[in-house]
Amino acid sequence: MTTTIPGPDGQPRCGWCQAAPEFFDYHDNEWGYPVGDDRRLFEKLCLETFQSGLSWRTILAKRENFRAAFDGFDWTRIADYGDTEVNRLLGDAGIIRHRGKIEAVINNARRMGDLLAEHGSLAAYVWAFEPDPADLPEPQSASIIPASTAMSKDLKKRGWKFVGPTTVFAFMQAMGLVNDHARGCVMRDKAARMRAGFTRPE
Repeated sequence: MTTTIPGPDGQPRCGWCQAAPEFFDYHDNEWGYPVGDDRRLFEKLCLETFQSGLSWRTILAKRENFRAAFDGFDWTRIADYGDTEVNRLLGDAGIIRHRGKIEAVINNARRMGDLLAEHGSLAAYVWAFEPDPADLPEPQSASIIPASTAMSKDLKKRGWKFVGPTTVFAFMQAMGLVNDHARGCVMRDKAARMRAGFTRPE
């Protein structure tokens, strides 16, 4: 079974891009490139929470709606959400109206304060779990890796919700902690170059 497919330009891309036309742009311009911005990292953790049990296509299509509904994923504002905001979100047809996931995002925003006090930034915390590339399995061959399990367990100890190892691994793939572009994918080398030029947050 091939792990790549031809992209719009004829160059090979990761096979999962064939699931939806809009995946090519996301794959080429976002997925797998290192991110050190706390807001983007927090947003992605929140979106992965909402993806649980659903397809990424559903979340990607609603991403701008999520950003508007959750104040641009400003955790300092989300942490102050109460019943009024929860009810507003439950009535917002532009997002996934799942009470447990909405409340998990609010809970996780509230947990950010302690994490930042200890680590200085979400980026420093997240990148401390970056695995050694030599320890990784063949790209796109694993549903989870030990580093994602370790981060998942640590976040749960900190009181975070909807952060299972599969969710965390998807987050690590997307945010560039793991270069999981398939071998032969035209973007794999680009991701590797970007990681080489990226300063790991501390």
